[in-house]
Amino acid sequence: MAVFVGTSGWQYRDWRGVLYPEGVPQRLWLEEYARSFAAVENNNAFYRLPERDTFTHWRERTPEGFVMAVKASRYLTHIKRLKAPAEPVARLMGRAEALGDRLGPVLLQLPPNLRADTGLLDAALARFPKGVRVAVEPRHESWWTDGTEEVLSRHGAALCWADRGGRPVTPLWRTADWGYLRLHEGRARPFPSYGRRALASWAERLAEGWPDRADVFAFFNNDVGGAAVRNAESFIRLVESSGRSVRVPEG
Repeated sequence: MAVFVGTSGWQYRDWRGVLYPEGVPQRLWLEEYARSFAAVENNNAFYRLPERDTFTHWRERTPEGFVMAVKASRYLTHIKRLKAPAEPVARLMGRAEALGDRLGPVLLQLPPNLRADTGLLDAALARFPKGVRVAVEPRHESWWTDGTEEVLSRHGAALCWADRGGRPVTPLWRTADWGYLRLHEGRARPFPSYGRRALASWAERLAEGWPDRADVFAFFNNDVGGAAVRNAESFIRLVESSGRSVRVPEG
């Protein structure tokens, strides 16, 4: 069990010279990414759900022990707004399961204007196969109720801890025996980087909130200028110094 640290996506042109050496073609960036990090959050799946063959290809291109979290298609979360979840969840899992043992948690990021409806959330979570980890990132303050916490806990779904500006923007509930953290935007320079103090605070929260036997996934979504890469590398060192085990690339 360990902390998995990575970034939200890997296909960013301004990461050339930061993570990707000059001369490495874009078609090999996933392999290059996996040399530095043992986990990634597939953010692009939100915009366009890839075909099953694409997930199979990603599994074949990544080493053993690598984990890919998948952000659920916006069709489920933003177009259907969690209504009638059976077909979109089945389509998502029918494709993403091709990752095999590389499949990490599925993230449901809810629209910022979607008010709390625990019945809808309950029905959507019930459609995921047993054994699939699901993290939920609500973004409307009406969700911060005992009812939401109860639904997440009953399904073993993790509340996604989220940060903006170096501060939590969600409650720090532990609703599952594993955790999920997204860091969207720091306040340090160059923007949107996180400073050492903010990163150290999150490393402390993880160490205090989760025993070492728990898996925790932490992804940096501040991709501009390679900030996510630099922050993820720093965060790994801080988490290790707090006494937690961090999954690192094999070999």
